[in-house]
Amino acid sequence: MKDLPQEFDQSCRRNSVVPSQYFLGVSVARQTLTLFQRISAPPRLRGYEPVSKFRCSTSKFGIGQIAGSNCTPLGLHRIAEKIGGGWPVGTVFRSRRSVGYTWQGMPLAPITTRILWLEGLEPGFNRGGNVDTRARYIYIHGTGDEPTLGRPASHGCIHLAADDLIPLYDKLPVGTLVWISA
Repeated sequence: MKDLPQEFDQSCRRNSVVPSQYFLGVSVARQTLTLFQRISAPPRLRGYEPVSKFRCSTSKFGIGQIAGSNCTPLGLHRIAEKIGGGWPVGTVFRSRRSVGYTWQGMPLAPITTRILWLEGLEPGFNRGGNVDTRARYIYIHGTGDEPTLGRPASHGCIHLAADDLIPLYDKLPVGTLVWISA
């Protein structure tokens, strides 16, 4: 995870993206999501430091960019939209709309609590055409099956526990950058 901020920084430069105050680093190999914060320091020493680390789950089909693959896409993304603020923990979403609760007959619902909808920032790699992350409906979201966290279990999205997701949802603005690495 030491080189993750360096990979993130290089990708921002390559894609002319201004780094945000925070960024989320997702490691598919480690099944972790780390919140990084920019360090206040003289310009030549600026960088990021990890603030929090969480268990997550990525795709059980592996990594990949192509629509319909159910794989987790790699590369530089940003939070394009936040959905679910104010709903109780365990709210179940379908097509980004509340349809019930885990405690009302949907205990293993695939999308729960909050949604951070991702948008790819690398044209031809995770943006545009059949590799477009947003068009693929790739989210960071809660799951009714939290015991699967820490191992691949999704259909392309990144799953987090409700107790980890809600504070991130509340803290991070739309536009926060997300770096997904193998």
